[in-house]
Amino acid sequence: MSNKTTGFTLVEILIVVIILGILAAIVIPQFTEASNDARNSALKSDLQTLRSQIELYKIQHKDALPGDGAATFLQAMTGKTDIDGAVAAAGLYGPYMQKIPVNQFNNLNTVRIDGAVPGADTEGWQFDSTTGQIHADDNDSTGGVAHSTY
Repeated sequence: MSNKTTGFTLVEILIVVIILGILAAIVIPQFTEASNDARNSALKSDLQTLRSQIELYKIQHKDALPGDGAATFLQAMTGKTDIDGAVAAAGLYGPYMQKIPVNQFNNLNTVRIDGAVPGADTEGWQFDSTTGQIHADDNDSTGGVAHSTY
């Protein structure tokens, strides 16, 4: 009778661990890149939503931009307003958004009106009250393109 036991040797286990380590080194950077791509897509989508809602506000308020009337930018976008842009509980217009979205790259949902150029990374978004343009205010970039230029 033979007293032979079956199992894995230490060398076989080490080979499997090394192969798993190599696979992990290949796969993990791809997950990181996919995560950044998802955040970039969310940023572009949020900017598109903000811009379309600002444009809708402008159309409904005689070409005035949010914040031009008695209401602040935040009040104008998230509350009800009358034709002149004043906050009105029974206003005919708005709300245009439930809340200001969070910038995925700096986790801020605040809006800086005018001031420093976009990319200062002090707020989530930068709104130019003269032109009506809104940009991301983070100082990150994707593929060499600054988010503030989107």
